[in-house]
Amino acid sequence: MIHAIGLMSGTSLDGLDLCFASFQKNENGIWKFEILHAETTKYSSRWEKKLRNANRLTTEEICALNSEYGFYLGDEVHQFIKKNKLKEVDLVASHGHTVFHQPSNKFTLQIGDGRAIRIRNNIPVVYDFRSQDVLMGGNGAPLVPIGDRLLFGEYDACINLGGFSNISMEQEERRIAFDICPVNIVLNHYARKFKKNYDEGGMMAKGGTVDEKVLEKLNALSFYSKKPPKSLGYEWVEKEVFPKLKRLKPENALATFTEHAAQKISETILNYHLKNVLVTGGGAYNDFMISKIKHKSDASLILPKKEIIDYKEALIFAFMGVLRLNNEVNVLSSSTGSSHDHCTGLVV
Repeated sequence: MIHAIGLMSGTSLDGLDLCFASFQKNENGIWKFEILHAETTKYSSRWEKKLRNANRLTTEEICALNSEYGFYLGDEVHQFIKKNKLKEVDLVASHGHTVFHQPSNKFTLQIGDGRAIRIRNNIPVVYDFRSQDVLMGGNGAPLVPIGDRLLFGEYDACINLGGFSNISMEQEERRIAFDICPVNIVLNHYARKFKKNYDEGGMMAKGGTVDEKVLEKLNALSFYSKKPPKSLGYEWVEKEVFPKLKRLKPENALATFTEHAAQKISETILNYHLKNVLVTGGGAYNDFMISKIKHKSDASLILPKKEIIDYKEALIFAFMGVLRLNNEVNVLSSSTGSSHDHCTGLVV
């Protein structure tokens, strides 16, 4: 049995997810897991601002932030271990925080130097999970399908509703996966206009009016006609989405984009004839959007217990770290588009 801590910081900047879990492979080669402790550390306004504006920094400033954020992660891990009196921690696996993601230009950047985490805790650290895949011609995303296959294989598909929505599923004995559309990265942006971190239950969107012309423009974005594997980044949202919503009142922007996301997610479910779908991520709590997806797709959307909804990605990065230390495949080329399946992550 291996005990690992997974760290995840999403593009929606809800906070840092920490998940401590045990993993064991049985005699039949089936992996089992148990989440032992998990929590989210909310970012201070200072850290939220730093991370939100990181893509506008100079090269020197990004280098400095990479180190500073690495020590921040190391300190958070230290506090998490101390608070929960954790005795057996075999490794820490850190996703880092994405600043740039441009696989077509052969680079992606997740800051948070793993060496700083190691210095603070003296525990093996696995980090930088995306760069190798991008260098191999892949999207560097999504990476969680390896965990979906090995830990959640009983569902037709797994959908995560985070900053972006992504899906993974088995098709002809291959695990395919791709980003569907932005979700919370846009919805949270407009919720902040009302001094809220997010649109609780989708109630603000429910009170707004869908602008059909803007909805039509969003639905016509060229990304949606591309075949998978494909992935999205914040730069794309800034260029393609926000300009189309900027003339709308915030409540109408929320209504319009919620409708857009529900349409794109339900279209995907229908196109692949999915019947039972595991839904996780912060968007799983958006009752208004979930009801729209259910209505449009006629699928059974399974919302698991809260710890899985909230910490599935952090759990899977912990699992990817375990696979990395075992030198087992932890990235599927059928999901990312890289030249072949591979084992990735820098180990310190």
